[in-house]
Amino acid sequence: MPLLGRRKPPPAGGCYPASNLLSYPVPRPKPVIYGLYSWTPDYGLSYIHPANRRTFEWLEPLGKVFEKIDETDDWILLRYDEQQFKVSGELFKELYQKPPFSFGDIVQEVSPESGRPAHQGQVSDVYWDEAADKARFQIVEKKRKVKRVFEAEELRFA
Repeated sequence: MPLLGRRKPPPAGGCYPASNLLSYPVPRPKPVIYGLYSWTPDYGLSYIHPANRRTFEWLEPLGKVFEKIDETDDWILLRYDEQQFKVSGELFKELYQKPPFSFGDIVQEVSPESGRPAHQGQVSDVYWDEAADKARFQIVEKKRKVKRVFEAEELRFA
């Protein structure tokens, strides 16, 4: 007498037919949207969630590229490096040209000055040059921020 709840062993080849498998809808991750947040203290603090006001003001967001990672009715959630901020969506301007590098990417300088090893490190800052309509990058090398800001063409993935 067969036991209830036991499955038959799989057929030859060791796999059940696809028709026997259960499938569940798997939500796709939201694509990252890059943009600028043109807030300055002159706008007032109502655009910044109360929990984020001090750190967002210290960040001085003007000219920096943010990743928009979530959105609710009242706030959008922006990421800059390892920090996240809830802000009003009114001042967010989407960039339709995705930067070639983002926070945390490990990059290396393409053509270092002669006699000096190439800088290699982690992208820590992404700036937007509005006049040139392109991103520029600052990196951290051996736990120290390199003073130089690099053009995209001057870096490659390490």
